[in-house]
Amino acid sequence: MFTLSYETNVGIGVLIIVLLYVGYRVLMYKLREREIKALQQRDEPSLVDANVQAKSFARQQAEKEAAEEAARVEEARLIAEARAQAEHDRLAALEQARIEEEARLEEIREAARLDAERVAAAEEAARLEAERLAAAEAEREEAERLAALEAARLEEERLAAEEAARAEAARAAFDAAVRVEAERIAAINIARMEAERLAAEEAARQEAQRLADEQAAQLEAQRLAAEQATQAQAKRIADEQAAQLEAIRLADEQAAQLEAKRIADEQAAQLEAQRQADEQAAQLEAKRIADEQAAQLEARRLADEHAAQVEAERIAALEAAQREAERIAAEEAAQREAERLAAEEAARIEAERLAAEAAARMEEQRRADAEAARLQAEQEAERVAAEQAARLEAERLAAEQAARAEAERVAAEQAARAEAERLAAEQAARAEAERVAAEQAARAEAERVAAEQAARIEAERVAAEQAARLEAERVAAEQAARVEAERLAAEQAARAEAERLAAEEAARLAAAASVPAAPPAEASPVKRVHQPKVATDTVVMIADDSKVVRVKTNRLLINNQFQVAMAEDGLDAMKQIAERMPDVLITDVEMPGMNGFDLTRHVRQNPLTAHIPVIMISAEESYQVKAAEAGVDVLLGKPYSDAVMLDHIQRFMREGRA
Repeated sequence: MFTLSYETNVGIGVLIIVLLYVGYRVLMYKLREREIKALQQRDEPSLVDANVQAKSFARQQAEKEAAEEAARVEEARLIAEARAQAEHDRLAALEQARIEEEARLEEIREAARLDAERVAAAEEAARLEAERLAAAEAEREEAERLAALEAARLEEERLAAEEAARAEAARAAFDAAVRVEAERIAAINIARMEAERLAAEEAARQEAQRLADEQAAQLEAQRLAAEQATQAQAKRIADEQAAQLEAIRLADEQAAQLEAKRIADEQAAQLEAQRQADEQAAQLEAKRIADEQAAQLEARRLADEHAAQVEAERIAALEAAQREAERIAAEEAAQREAERLAAEEAARIEAERLAAEAAARMEEQRRADAEAARLQAEQEAERVAAEQAARLEAERLAAEQAARAEAERVAAEQAARAEAERLAAEQAARAEAERVAAEQAARAEAERVAAEQAARIEAERVAAEQAARLEAERVAAEQAARVEAERLAAEQAARAEAERLAAEEAARLAAAASVPAAPPAEASPVKRVHQPKVATDTVVMIADDSKVVRVKTNRLLINNQFQVAMAEDGLDAMKQIAERMPDVLITDVEMPGMNGFDLTRHVRQNPLTAHIPVIMISAEESYQVKAAEAGVDVLLGKPYSDAVMLDHIQRFMREGRA
């Protein structure tokens, strides 16, 4: 719109100038014709020839002036067209430059957008890479934790296997000792029975000889004395041999004990060495893990620093590129403004030159005209033309000034917009840098907290494993000591029982000569002195084929601080009793293999286990007599109260069997 208005103004100005000049020439021509007519009227009679000559001269002069005027008009038209074409070309060039500038700015904005997208893509890739590394780190830590748990489980299984092997070895040794002791007692019983049989036969023979030969009593008495002396000698020799055998057996037992103690010491030393090796390995593993974590943290810190440095360099490069683009844009704008001003200045100079030439031509024309009216008309026309030219020049200058002000305003707005965009970009970059720094700091803090928490968890786990290992070792040592004490007590009880049986056998042999043989009496249990126990030292065995009952009773006893052993039937209970003697036995009635009555009878028949209190659980009230005959101490009906069960167990802990 500005371009069309300017061209229209230029065309109108040129047309006005041409019309004024044509009007001026027409006016001069009319005035000249009027003067000529006046001269002709005044001097017509005498100046006919002069009039003809004057008309001819005036016509020639008018034709020449008309030709000159036409040439000047054509020249002015060509100049105006050239000026309008130049102005149009200048405006077209300005429009093309504006379009090119907008295209260049659009390219710069597109490049900035692509750069921002590239930066966002790089940040997204970095975030995804960080998440992937974090996930890989979490997977690695989870794998290490699972491996540690698996190693701990394998270690527990190994310790349990070793404990089971030790218990099996102790049980086998105990079984062997019991078997040897049983064989020895059986041999003693056989020898005793054989001696009783021989004594009975000898008594019968002596009685028959006494009845058959009463007269030879004195000789028989001497013979009997001699035989008694011989028997006493044989008995002494047998006693000496038995004492030697007993001494050999005791020596063998002591040697076996020493050997078992040596093996136990070696096993304890091996376990201690293994524990120390495990602790050293755990310490080395913890140190290696700590070193790896420190190295990973250091590498992550260096990577973060490098990434921050690269990001800062990239932001600095972007800012430098943006500043360079703004500088180049400012230089180009200044250059375009200078070119525009130079073009306007050249156009103004050209217009002034043309105006000067036109003025010079008009001045020459004015001087050529001698008439005062023409001079006055020319002066008036020149004044009007000057005013019009001044007005046009003022309008042009105002238009140029308005255009310059508009361009300066647009440039100022663009500069302000560019400055605002630059400040906004800097603020956004600063905010982005602060956000990235905050995220990095938060990530580093989270990683540090996670590392500390992982280290704390690992330390707690290692401490818990060490405490569990120490507790297991302590329990194993207590169990070994308890098993050893029970074995020694069993050996002492067996030795006391053997001595008692030997004393009874000796008394029976001494009285066999005068007392008839009587059927052998049933072995009575070993008299034991009951020592009250606390719950933590009391072992309660549960013999039941129902897993639900075993688990329920086990939970009840564990919650009351008792030690619990569980057997699936009577045979399993007998096997476990041989390995570890309980303080109280809780048994069911109906069980596969060996029921509760048979289990109770076996416990009561063995002198080593006859002192164990037996609590039987049954829903049949008719089992009272049968349970009492088998040796059951308490028969509880189903369902029973937990408090009643605990009361019976605590009574047995205080008083033992009645």
